[in-house]
Amino acid sequence: MSINTSTIKNIIIVFLLIISAGAFAQTGSIRGFVYLKESGEPVLFTNVILKGTTIGNTTDVNGYFSITQVPPGEYTIMITSSLGYDSLMQKVSVKAGEISNQKLYIVRSNVKLNVIEISAEQEAKQTETQVSVNKIDPITIKKLPSVGGEPDLAQYLQVLPGVIFTGDQGGQLYIRGGSPIQNKVLLDGMIVYNPFHSIGLFSVFDADIIRNADVYSGGFGAEYGGRISSIMDITTRDGNKNRVAGKIAVSPFGAKTLVEGPLIKFKEGGKSTASFILSAKTSYLPTTSKVLYRYIDTAGLPFSFNDYYAKVSFNASNGSKLNLFGFNFNDKVSYKAVQDMNWDSYGGGGNFLLVPQNSPILVTGNFAYSQYKIKLQPEGEDPKTSSIKGFNMGIGFTYFMAKNEINYGLEVLGFRTDFDFYNSLNRKISQEESTTEIGGYVKYKFVSKHKKLLLEPSFRVMYYASLANFSPEPRLGLKWNIVPRLRFKFAAGMYSQNLIAANSDRDVVNLFYGFLSGPDNLPAEYT
Repeated sequence: MSINTSTIKNIIIVFLLIISAGAFAQTGSIRGFVYLKESGEPVLFTNVILKGTTIGNTTDVNGYFSITQVPPGEYTIMITSSLGYDSLMQKVSVKAGEISNQKLYIVRSNVKLNVIEISAEQEAKQTETQVSVNKIDPITIKKLPSVGGEPDLAQYLQVLPGVIFTGDQGGQLYIRGGSPIQNKVLLDGMIVYNPFHSIGLFSVFDADIIRNADVYSGGFGAEYGGRISSIMDITTRDGNKNRVAGKIAVSPFGAKTLVEGPLIKFKEGGKSTASFILSAKTSYLPTTSKVLYRYIDTAGLPFSFNDYYAKVSFNASNGSKLNLFGFNFNDKVSYKAVQDMNWDSYGGGGNFLLVPQNSPILVTGNFAYSQYKIKLQPEGEDPKTSSIKGFNMGIGFTYFMAKNEINYGLEVLGFRTDFDFYNSLNRKISQEESTTEIGGYVKYKFVSKHKKLLLEPSFRVMYYASLANFSPEPRLGLKWNIVPRLRFKFAAGMYSQNLIAANSDRDVVNLFYGFLSGPDNLPAEYT
C-alpha cells in the first residue's frame, strides 16, 4: 500500500497537535493585535511580554501576537517604549484551557529616553533564524538619498549586498548570481512578473503605501516555492481609518498622488472598520530631460511609465480582515532604432486574515490574477512579443506553542505563456503553453529554552502539471546564538521552478524579456 505525501503531512500535523493539546488544557493563551491609538494602523515587530516573567512574543506584519502555554493567573501585559512608541501596561486574566483575546492601543512617543531598552529587533535576532533576509520598511527606504528626490524601493535594493541592477537590461534585478527570472516578487500575495521600470531607477511600488518588504536572497523556508534564487514579499498598508488624507509630490523625473480615507471610521475598542487607499505615479522624463539632462542626449531620455494601485480593507472587531486590491503598471521606451517598445501589467485579487474565536490557529489566505505583456518592434523588423497571465491562490495555517510554531499550507497557481520571436534569419519561433503548479508545505520552528539554538526544518512538495513531475524539497534553517553579539547561521534546501526567460544576458542592451514555461518540452531550436 502506498502513502502519498499529503497523507504523511496530515499525520505529522495531527500528531503534533495531540502532543500540544495536553499542555494547552493545563494552561491558557493570550493573543491579539497591537494598534496605533490615533490611526488604527497595526504596530509591527514590537515586543509584547508579561511583566515579571520571560513569557512573551513579537507582533507580526499584521500587528498580531500570540502567547501560549501561560499558567492560569493574573498578569500585566507590557509593551516597552521602543521603536518610537510609548510604553503600555494592561491587566489580563488567564484561565486554563481558554484564550484571552486582547486589542492593545499605543501612541507615538515624542520624547527620547536615554535608557537601554530591549528592542523588537534585538529580540528577533535571538528568536528568528533570518538567514539571508532583509526586512525593509518605509522609514528605512526614506533614509537613503534618492534619485529625483522621491524614495524608491528599487534604489534601496541596489545598496544591499549581492544585488545588482541593470538599467540597460530593462531594469532587471540579479541577486547573488541568479537571473531575474529566478526571483519571485509578491505584492500582497499576488505575483508581479516585472516589478521594475526600464530605466532601472524606479520600481512599480509607491514607497508611501509599503508597510513592509521581506527580501530573501537565499535559504528561504518551505512556505515559498516556484523560484530558485530569491523571494521579495511586499505588504502594503491600509488606508487612513480616521480621516480623508492625500499627498502630491513632484520631482524632475515624475509626479505622484495618493488619496486615502475611511469607509467606516476607526474607534478605539469599536467594531468593524473599513478604509481605502489609491496611488498613482507618472513619468514625464522624456520632456524634462531635454532641459535638465541635455549633456546625456539632446533628444531627451526615452523612458516613461504609469503606475496605479488601489486597495480596500475591511477589519472585523476580532482582528480578522479582508483586503481587495488591483493594479495597472505600464512602461514605454522610444529609442531611435526602436519603432515601439512597451510593456503592460495589470491584475487584482485579495487576501484575508482569519482569527477563529476559540482556536489557537491563525489562518491566512490569498487569491489573485495578474497578467504581463511586452512588445518590442525594432525599426524595419518584425515584432517580438511575450506574455504571461495566470492566477495564484493559497491558504496557510499557523499553530503557536510557546516560543515554537507550526506552519502548513497549500498553494495552487496556473499560468499561460505566449511567446513570438523572429531570429536573425527571420525565422519565427513561438510557443504557447499552459501549466498548473500545486505546492504543499509544512514548517516547524523550534526555539530552545534559553534561546541559544533555533531550528526551522521544513518540507515542500511541488507538482508541475506540464511536466507530470513531483519535486520533493526538504529545507533547513539554523541559528546558534553563541553570545549576544556573535551568532552562527546556516540554511540549505532544495528548490525548483518551471519558468525560464527567453533572452540572452550577453546582449549589451536588451530590453526584451520573454517568458517560457515547461522547459523540458522545448524543441531543439530554442537551445
